[in-house]
Amino acid sequence: MALTVVWFVVLVVAVGLERLCELVVSTRNLRWSRERSGFEAGAGHYPFMVVLHTGLLVGALIEVLLAHRQFHPLLGWTMFGLVLAGQALRWWCIRVLGHQWNTRIVVVPGAERVTGGPYRWLSHPNYVAVVVEGFALPLVRSAWITALVFTVLNAALLTVRIRAENLALRQLTAAA
Repeated sequence: MALTVVWFVVLVVAVGLERLCELVVSTRNLRWSRERSGFEAGAGHYPFMVVLHTGLLVGALIEVLLAHRQFHPLLGWTMFGLVLAGQALRWWCIRVLGHQWNTRIVVVPGAERVTGGPYRWLSHPNYVAVVVEGFALPLVRSAWITALVFTVLNAALLTVRIRAENLALRQLTAAA
Protein backbone atom coordinates (compact mmCIF):
# COMPACT_ATOMS: atom_id res chain seq x y z
CA MET A 1 0.00 0.00 0.00
CA ALA A 2 1.46 3.35 -1.06
CA LEU A 3 2.48 5.74 1.67
CA THR A 4 -0.04 8.38 0.57
CA VAL A 5 -2.84 5.79 0.88
CA VAL A 6 -1.74 5.03 4.43
CA TRP A 7 -1.72 8.74 5.27
CA PHE A 8 -5.18 9.12 3.74
CA VAL A 9 -6.48 6.24 5.87
CA VAL A 10 -4.93 7.91 8.93
CA LEU A 11 -6.61 11.21 7.98
CA VAL A 12 -10.04 9.60 7.57
CA VAL A 13 -9.66 7.69 10.84
CA ALA A 14 -8.60 10.94 12.55
CA VAL A 15 -11.71 12.69 11.21
CA GLY A 16 -13.78 9.72 12.40
CA LEU A 17 -12.27 10.02 15.87
CA GLU A 18 -12.96 13.75 15.81
CA ARG A 19 -16.59 12.96 15.02
CA LEU A 20 -16.71 10.63 18.03
CA CYS A 21 -15.39 13.50 20.17
CA GLU A 22 -18.21 15.65 18.78
CA LEU A 23 -20.71 12.99 19.83
CA VAL A 24 -19.30 12.99 23.37
CA VAL A 25 -19.69 16.78 23.54
CA SER A 26 -23.14 16.54 21.96
CA THR A 27 -24.32 13.91 24.45
CA ARG A 28 -23.09 16.02 27.36
CA ASN A 29 -24.80 19.10 25.92
CA LEU A 30 -28.02 17.17 25.26
CA ARG A 31 -28.10 16.15 28.92
CA TRP A 32 -27.53 19.79 29.94
CA SER A 33 -30.34 20.93 27.61
CA ARG A 34 -32.81 18.32 28.84
CA GLU A 35 -32.10 19.30 32.44
CA ARG A 36 -33.35 22.74 31.40
CA SER A 37 -36.50 21.42 29.70
CA GLY A 38 -34.88 21.47 26.27
CA PHE A 39 -36.79 19.70 23.53
CA GLU A 40 -35.63 18.27 20.23
CA ALA A 41 -36.96 19.64 16.96
CA GLY A 42 -36.71 18.03 13.53
CA ALA A 43 -35.56 14.66 14.82
CA GLY A 44 -36.87 12.76 11.80
CA HIS A 45 -33.87 13.51 9.59
CA TYR A 46 -31.23 12.77 12.24
CA PRO A 47 -30.76 9.04 11.42
CA PHE A 48 -30.24 9.92 7.75
CA MET A 49 -27.63 12.49 8.78
CA VAL A 50 -25.74 9.90 10.83
CA VAL A 51 -25.78 7.42 7.93
CA LEU A 52 -24.71 10.09 5.44
CA HIS A 53 -21.78 11.30 7.53
CA THR A 54 -20.66 7.74 8.23
CA GLY A 55 -21.00 7.04 4.51
CA LEU A 56 -18.68 9.95 3.73
CA LEU A 57 -15.87 8.36 5.73
CA VAL A 58 -16.49 4.80 4.57
CA GLY A 59 -17.13 5.84 0.97
CA ALA A 60 -13.92 7.86 0.76
CA LEU A 61 -11.88 4.91 2.02
CA ILE A 62 -13.57 2.37 -0.25
CA GLU A 63 -13.26 4.56 -3.32
CA VAL A 64 -9.58 5.28 -2.71
CA LEU A 65 -8.74 1.64 -2.00
CA LEU A 66 -10.85 -0.02 -4.69
CA ALA A 67 -10.62 2.55 -7.48
CA HIS A 68 -6.92 3.23 -6.81
CA ARG A 69 -7.41 6.98 -6.66
CA GLN A 70 -4.18 8.88 -6.96
CA PHE A 71 -2.81 11.71 -4.87
CA HIS A 72 -2.41 14.83 -6.98
CA PRO A 73 -0.31 17.23 -4.91
CA LEU A 74 -1.95 20.51 -5.91
CA LEU A 75 -5.48 19.16 -5.41
CA GLY A 76 -4.60 16.99 -2.41
CA TRP A 77 -2.77 19.62 -0.38
CA THR A 78 -5.36 22.27 -1.17
CA MET A 79 -8.17 19.96 -0.05
CA PHE A 80 -6.21 18.97 3.05
CA GLY A 81 -5.96 22.67 3.94
CA LEU A 82 -9.72 23.00 3.49
CA VAL A 83 -10.31 19.96 5.72
CA LEU A 84 -8.23 21.61 8.45
CA ALA A 85 -10.03 24.94 7.94
CA GLY A 86 -13.39 23.15 8.17
CA GLN A 87 -12.35 21.47 11.41
CA ALA A 88 -11.20 24.80 12.84
CA LEU A 89 -14.50 26.44 11.91
CA ARG A 90 -16.51 23.54 13.37
CA TRP A 91 -14.69 23.70 16.72
CA TRP A 92 -14.99 27.48 16.77
CA CYS A 93 -18.76 27.01 16.43
CA ILE A 94 -18.77 24.39 19.18
CA ARG A 95 -16.79 26.67 21.48
CA VAL A 96 -18.94 29.74 20.81
CA LEU A 97 -22.24 27.88 21.25
CA GLY A 98 -21.01 26.17 24.41
CA HIS A 99 -23.73 24.04 26.01
CA GLN A 100 -26.14 25.00 23.24
CA TRP A 101 -24.12 23.18 20.55
CA ASN A 102 -25.48 19.80 19.59
CA THR A 103 -25.59 17.41 16.66
CA ARG A 104 -29.34 17.48 17.19
CA ILE A 105 -31.61 20.51 17.06
CA VAL A 106 -32.49 21.24 20.68
CA VAL A 107 -34.40 24.27 21.92
CA VAL A 108 -33.85 25.30 25.53
CA PRO A 109 -36.63 27.59 26.74
CA GLY A 110 -35.26 30.95 27.81
CA ALA A 111 -31.88 30.44 26.15
CA GLU A 112 -30.60 33.36 24.14
CA ARG A 113 -29.65 33.08 20.50
CA VAL A 114 -25.88 33.14 20.05
CA THR A 115 -24.72 35.94 17.76
CA GLY A 116 -20.99 36.02 18.48
CA GLY A 117 -18.02 34.38 16.81
CA PRO A 118 -18.77 33.10 13.33
CA TYR A 119 -22.49 33.61 14.01
CA ARG A 120 -21.90 37.35 13.56
CA TRP A 121 -21.56 36.77 9.83
CA LEU A 122 -23.43 33.53 9.12
CA SER A 123 -26.60 31.97 10.49
CA HIS A 124 -25.25 28.43 10.15
CA PRO A 125 -21.43 28.46 10.02
CA ASN A 126 -21.19 24.86 11.22
CA TYR A 127 -22.90 23.77 8.00
CA VAL A 128 -20.28 25.65 6.00
CA ALA A 129 -17.71 23.46 7.74
CA VAL A 130 -19.74 20.33 6.93
CA VAL A 131 -20.09 21.29 3.25
CA VAL A 132 -16.38 22.06 2.92
CA GLU A 133 -15.34 18.86 4.66
CA GLY A 134 -17.81 16.83 2.60
CA PHE A 135 -16.12 17.61 -0.68
CA ALA A 136 -12.59 18.32 0.56
CA LEU A 137 -11.93 15.16 2.56
CA PRO A 138 -12.51 12.71 -0.30
CA LEU A 139 -10.72 14.98 -2.78
CA VAL A 140 -7.53 14.87 -0.69
CA ARG A 141 -7.04 11.57 -2.51
CA SER A 142 -9.16 12.32 -5.64
CA ALA A 143 -12.22 10.35 -4.50
CA TRP A 144 -14.50 12.45 -6.66
CA ILE A 145 -17.46 10.04 -6.67
CA THR A 146 -17.70 10.15 -2.88
CA ALA A 147 -17.29 13.93 -2.90
CA LEU A 148 -20.05 14.32 -5.49
CA VAL A 149 -22.51 11.86 -3.93
CA PHE A 150 -22.04 13.28 -0.44
CA THR A 151 -22.37 16.86 -1.67
CA VAL A 152 -25.64 16.18 -3.50
CA LEU A 153 -27.18 14.15 -0.66
CA ASN A 154 -25.93 16.62 1.93
CA ALA A 155 -27.48 19.53 0.00
CA ALA A 156 -30.85 17.78 0.22
CA LEU A 157 -30.34 17.02 3.91
CA LEU A 158 -29.27 20.57 4.72
CA THR A 159 -32.37 21.93 3.01
CA VAL A 160 -34.47 19.97 5.50
CA ARG A 161 -32.18 20.54 8.47
CA ILE A 162 -31.75 24.28 8.04
CA ARG A 163 -35.50 24.68 7.62
CA ALA A 164 -36.04 22.75 10.89
CA GLU A 165 -33.32 24.67 12.68
CA ASN A 166 -34.63 28.05 11.52
CA LEU A 167 -38.07 27.12 12.79
CA ALA A 168 -36.58 26.09 16.14
CA LEU A 169 -34.61 29.35 16.33
CA ARG A 170 -37.80 31.33 15.67
CA GLN A 171 -39.42 29.46 18.57
CA LEU A 172 -36.43 30.33 20.72
CA THR A 173 -36.64 34.00 19.75
CA ALA A 174 -40.43 34.08 20.27
CA ALA A 175 -40.08 32.56 23.74
CA ALA A 176 -37.44 35.08 24.82
